[in-house]
Amino acid sequence: MEVKLFYRTQRDLAMALNKLVDAYWEEEIREHELIEGVKTMYKNNQSKLIKNNEFTKVVQQQSGKRRLVIIKRILEIN
Repeated sequence: MEVKLFYRTQRDLAMALNKLVDAYWEEEIREHELIEGVKTMYKNNQSKLIKNNEFTKVVQQQSGKRRLVIIKRILEIN
């Protein structure tokens, strides 16, 4: 699965993260691909993903709790 470096909106970023996590759950990608993809998206789109130490509202609404738990755990691995 190909991951872009930069996303235009928070909604685009959330949709890409959803596809990435869903691909992992459906065993289309491996764990290390998920981790690297999330880290790359975060590194290049920090302001669209997290504000005031929380996921942005748009990302929260688009992604749901189960996906955000996984994304948060990956970002804490640093």
